[in-house]
Amino acid sequence: MENEATGVAVITKEERTAYVMILPALAILIILVGYPLFRSFWLSMSNIQVGQKGDFVGFRNFIMLTQSETFRKTLVNSLIYMFTAVSGKLTLGLVLALILEKVTRGRKIFRGIILLPWVVPICLSTLAWLWMFDPLYSVINWTLMKLDILHQGQGIPWLSEPFWARTAIIIVNIWRGLPFFAIILLAGLLSIPKDFTEAAKVDGAGPIGVFWHVTLPLIFPLLGIVVLYSIIMTIADFDIVYVLTRGGPINTTHLFATLAFQEGIASGDISGAAAISLFIFPFLGASAYLQLRIMRRRMEVL
Repeated sequence: MENEATGVAVITKEERTAYVMILPALAILIILVGYPLFRSFWLSMSNIQVGQKGDFVGFRNFIMLTQSETFRKTLVNSLIYMFTAVSGKLTLGLVLALILEKVTRGRKIFRGIILLPWVVPICLSTLAWLWMFDPLYSVINWTLMKLDILHQGQGIPWLSEPFWARTAIIIVNIWRGLPFFAIILLAGLLSIPKDFTEAAKVDGAGPIGVFWHVTLPLIFPLLGIVVLYSIIMTIADFDIVYVLTRGGPINTTHLFATLAFQEGIASGDISGAAAISLFIFPFLGASAYLQLRIMRRRMEVL
């Protein structure tokens, strides 16, 4: 509020109360998010090793990363993993949401079952997948052989060859994140007024036309938020890769988190691990900014 006589902004009692109420949450954010982030930046620009003091070295750790073949391979792995997994979750999640929208009988039961991959602890579910991908006792290979898709004794080397190892971790990530996409998109579909779809049908639009010109534009803002969240969570994934492959074979499934863990915990290079963790930060920030800007423009058009 501005004082008309002096032109100086005056804080009202309500505003002071609001600031006081915000302070606890702000303090928690600073302690739990702000300080660790600032500390990570400092570590990434030093040469600290476990049990040793280090000096400020600027961007040397980041420059050294670009010269590392393992890191370059990890960068490619992370981008392939992110784009493939997010695209799979988006496509299958939208299809599943459209199917669930049409289900009338037992819909609560179906929705509860679909959520199971999301609510089960990820380490336990990934251990189950590890058994399913086992080279000797793989239930997936056994099923494919019984269906005559594979010949007897010619099972897929899920975790021992680079291509199949990448495929395995992507399959598990899609399985894990699919319920989140499906339920969120289902909520968006159910919020669309029936008048819009009925009007499109009266105008002669078929099912594809209704989806493309009515349903998709109306859920686009929600779609953008879900995709943005999934990009951040997918590229920062750790549990699935660590349990299934630990970055192997020959560093072909390493992501930023698993490589940072290997460098920081196993090798003791704390500064290098911090640099690996923060390397993708500018790209995620730019991606979030561009996506939110596109969503805002789309909402203004609507």
